[in-house]
Amino acid sequence: MQWNIPGTVISVSTEETDNLEEKMRSMFLAGGIMLSQVATVTGLEPYTVQNWVKRGFLKPPVQKRYDLKQFCRILNINMLKDALIMEDIVGLLQYINGDLSDESDDLIDDPQLYFLFVKLAAHHRKMNTSAGRDAYLQEMLLEYNEPVPGAKERVAKVLQIMLTAWAAAQLKQVSQKMIKELKDQ
Repeated sequence: MQWNIPGTVISVSTEETDNLEEKMRSMFLAGGIMLSQVATVTGLEPYTVQNWVKRGFLKPPVQKRYDLKQFCRILNINMLKDALIMEDIVGLLQYINGDLSDESDDLIDDPQLYFLFVKLAAHHRKMNTSAGRDAYLQEMLLEYNEPVPGAKERVAKVLQIMLTAWAAAQLKQVSQKMIKELKDQ
């Protein structure tokens, strides 16, 4: 099945999701990516990303290059913005990472959060119930090492919210497509 990688405009099969982290990490071997590349992959206008930097949602690029952590933060925000208001997205990220400009208080780094989410989203159609989702989520988090007690539970809650918001945005797109088809008849 084809789908857009969450937070991007890139369409792949869900089977390709297993190699996504490796492929994406390879994009950053040369020291980061430029804003124009971020815009191409995400479909965001460059000024939107610059605004997020100014508002403190992510650290400024170093020598005009975004690293993997910054890029995954952008992807996390981008995939949620169609279902949640920005204040809720920031609150969600702060719930697990405290001060967004200080990585020392993070319960999970942005790439780990993003790639866990992508695996969860890729399999969400197989999960018929919230219990199925929660069981799969707990299985995914087995290898997660809590930096502080209770971190795993907080990360699980955030991933549940992210999946719900992302799925809602997907359903919204489907309904908008259906409405357009009605109007075109």
